[in-house]
Amino acid sequence: MAELKRHSRFRTELDTALVDRIKQLVLASNEIVITCHVSPDGDALGSSCALWFVLKALGKSVNVVTADCAPRSLQFLPGVRDIVASTRQGDRAHELIAAANLIFCLDFNDADRVDRLTKPLLSSRARKIVIDHHLAPCIEADVIISRPEVSSTSALLYIFLWQAHWANFINRNAAACIYTGMMTDTGNFSYNSNDPDLYLIIHDLLRKGIDKDNLYKLVMNTSSESRVRIMGYGQYRMQILPEHRAAIIMLSEEELKEFDYSKGDTEGLVNVPLSIPEVVYSVFLREDAKDCVKVSMRSKGDFSVSLICEENFGGGGHTNAAGGEFHGPLNDAIQKLLEIIPNYDKYLQ
Repeated sequence: MAELKRHSRFRTELDTALVDRIKQLVLASNEIVITCHVSPDGDALGSSCALWFVLKALGKSVNVVTADCAPRSLQFLPGVRDIVASTRQGDRAHELIAAANLIFCLDFNDADRVDRLTKPLLSSRARKIVIDHHLAPCIEADVIISRPEVSSTSALLYIFLWQAHWANFINRNAAACIYTGMMTDTGNFSYNSNDPDLYLIIHDLLRKGIDKDNLYKLVMNTSSESRVRIMGYGQYRMQILPEHRAAIIMLSEEELKEFDYSKGDTEGLVNVPLSIPEVVYSVFLREDAKDCVKVSMRSKGDFSVSLICEENFGGGGHTNAAGGEFHGPLNDAIQKLLEIIPNYDKYLQ
């Protein structure tokens, strides 16, 4: 009865058999790799680094291996500087994956989301565990914990650790990572944040000694000069489509170079137009190369930008936050977007 009461603390409760299976796999493994999606954000890095700290505390040999480096805005995160990024240490990244007998896949639902690490990941004979909060996971793994109703993988990871009785291995650094992941995937708890579980987790993390106010300053209120300038320029270039209740921001590859763009400099830009009462959803197109445009979308209420990304840009996500890609030049991406936007007017309230 005491065990049942412990597990029912959170509204989200994980299958006990899955939790026990993960514990067995971890305890039986001596070379563990943690990986997350390409262009890692606060939730991907937060959950990965937090788990790294916990597994180290359990006495495991463990590495976080990513396709590319953490953005400049998240370099403060504990554990980030120990990450093995394929863009800088390609051979080392491949060696670690090949040698692993257990791989954690955090914050992604498709092997293609690890980009240049997809082939090594799929080729690995290691046991695989997926912990993710995106819809419809399509990764072959020994254990999959997929809960799209949870606002972040970091929150889902905490619930797993608590239910596995491993929460005592969460130190202050791991707690800061989990909080950062939760904060960034909810816009500082301004959307997808009505779940009471979030605030129980925050209570626990505060008791671990995190400085919540300083983490907010570092993540939400610290910028480089180039970030301030490019954010302002992007907002100036914003286009409003009042008949569709949409806003579009676009930045070309040339404009990014002009502002000395670094990964993470446009983080949060897509959210800005949602402060306009008449705007229901916002689209940000960023031309990373002449043949690749990153698509980010955010929305209010029940309007699903995930549907738009799934149907048109080979992506997806959540109702209010989604993304994808367009393969071609920025002008063609804009033309396609303008063509499809009227198709979704029927979903506006």
